[in-house]
Amino acid sequence: MTIKPLGDRVVIKNLEAEETSKGGILLTNSAKEKPQMAEVLAVGPGGMVDGKEVVMNVTVGQKVIYSKYAGTECKLDGEDYIIVRQGDILAVVE
Repeated sequence: MTIKPLGDRVVIKNLEAEETSKGGILLTNSAKEKPQMAEVLAVGPGGMVDGKEVVMNVTVGQKVIYSKYAGTECKLDGEDYIIVRQGDILAVVE
């Protein structure tokens, strides 16, 4: 199955959390901070959303930083995805 976002929505997948601290200490699952960096997997068409013209500025394959509590988490075929509005994406990492 595939996810096809509508309007100004973007499907992203979190990148892996750090396994060790900067000092080299191995982190347990509960100590790992939820990553805010993700890879874009699918992008909606944009268009008229809430009476405003929305042009999509992200493309599939880009790495982005998104708001910490943004989006809707979903699981499909055993994989975790997040669906966010383009406005919840803060930056593109190059």
